[in-house]
Amino acid sequence: MNENKKTIGFVAVAVVLVILAFIFSPKKITPDAFLDQGEAFFPDFTDPNQATTMEVVTFDKETGSAYPFKVTFEGGKWLIPSHHNYPADAKDRLAQTAAGVIDIKKDDFRTDDVADHELCGVIDPLDETVTTLTGRGKRVTIKGQNDVILADFIIGNKVEGRDGFRFVRLPDQKRVYAVRMNIDISTKFSDWIDTDLLKINKNDVNKIVLKDYSIDERSMSVDLRDNLELTLKDSVWKANNMKKNETVDTLMMKELLAALDNLNIVGIRPKPENLARSLVNPEGKQSITMQDQMSLQNKGFFFTRQGQLYSNEGELQVYTKQGVVYYLRFGEVVFGSGLAVSAGTESGQGKSGSAENRYLFISADFDKNNVTSDKTGETGQNTANEANARFAEWFYVIPSTSFEKLHLSRRDLVVKTEA
Repeated sequence: MNENKKTIGFVAVAVVLVILAFIFSPKKITPDAFLDQGEAFFPDFTDPNQATTMEVVTFDKETGSAYPFKVTFEGGKWLIPSHHNYPADAKDRLAQTAAGVIDIKKDDFRTDDVADHELCGVIDPLDETVTTLTGRGKRVTIKGQNDVILADFIIGNKVEGRDGFRFVRLPDQKRVYAVRMNIDISTKFSDWIDTDLLKINKNDVNKIVLKDYSIDERSMSVDLRDNLELTLKDSVWKANNMKKNETVDTLMMKELLAALDNLNIVGIRPKPENLARSLVNPEGKQSITMQDQMSLQNKGFFFTRQGQLYSNEGELQVYTKQGVVYYLRFGEVVFGSGLAVSAGTESGQGKSGSAENRYLFISADFDKNNVTSDKTGETGQNTANEANARFAEWFYVIPSTSFEKLHLSRRDLVVKTEA
C-alpha cells in the first residue's frame, strides 16, 4: 500500500513539474518543429556587400512609439535618412553587420504560439494591432539594390541560461527560435558617422583665440569681456596682455588641443536652406528670413545689425599653419536623450535630464597671413573651402564634456609663475 502511495505521489509531482515547465518556459514542441533546425534564416543572402540599406526599428514603451534608425546608399553617398540625411561612414560597418546576419541559423525551435511572443520579446515594434507596450523586439531589415529585401527579422530577449543566445522571429511567421548571435546592430548615431569632425592635426595649430562676450538680445549689441590670443612661437605658447609674472599653462594647452583633435558630436540639426547657401557662398545674394533668424536664436546664435554672427556662450577660433581658420561658436543647452538629442525629435525633449549637451555652430575660412609656406597655403585654401562646405548645412550638438574642455577663459590658461 505504501509503495502504491509513493508511486502516486511521484506521478503527481511529475505532472505538476510538466505543467509548470509548460507555463513558464516559452516552448511548444510539435513533430514538424525541428524540420528546419540548423538552417540559415536567409539562405539567398550570401554576400555582405549586397547590403545597401539597413533599417532598425526600436520601440519606446514610455511613449508607446516605434523609432526607426536607417542608413542607406543613395546618389553615390551613404546617408542616414532618420537623421536628416546626414552623411554616414557606413560601408564597412554595414558589411560587418550584414556578415553577422548571414551567419545566424535556426539553432533551436522554441514556440509557435503567439501567446508566447510577449514573453520572448519578439512582438513586432511596428505592429499596431497589438495593444501591449511590453514584449516589443527590435526589427532589423536589410535591403540590396532596388530595395530587394535580403533579411528581415525581429530580435527579442536574451535566452536565460544560454550566453550569446537571443529569441528571434521572422515578422510573417509565428515561430520563435533561440539563436546564437554575435552581431553589433547599433542604432547609436555616433557609431555610423565620421567622428573626426574638425579633421585637425593638433600639431598644426599655431594660434587660438578665445572670445569671451555677452549679447544684449534686445539691442543685439555685444559686450566683449576679453579677447585671449594664444600664439605658438619657438615651441612655446604665449598669451596677449600677460603680466611679467604670468605664463601659459602648458598642461591646460595640451588638454585644449587634445579636445579639439578629439571633438565629437552626439547630434545634428539641418540649417535653414538660405543660411546654408550663404555660408557656402558668402559673396552670393542670399536673404536671411525672419524664420531663419528665429531658428538661429532658438539655438543661441545671433546676427548683429552689422551682419556679424555671435553666440550666447562665446566662441573659439583655431588657426593652423596651412592658413585654415575654424570658428567654433557655442550656443544653447540641449536637454533630452536618444533621438531627441541626435536628431531633434519631440520625444525625450525637455528642460531637464542628465544628458546635458550644447549646440555648436562651426565655419571655416582661409587666412593667408597665417601660412608658413606657399605650398601649405595652397593646401590650406582647399581644406578651408571643403571644411566650410561640410559645416555649412548643419548645426551640431556636442556633449557637455567637450564643451567644458573647449569653453575656457584667461584664468584657466594663464597662470602665475613661481617666484
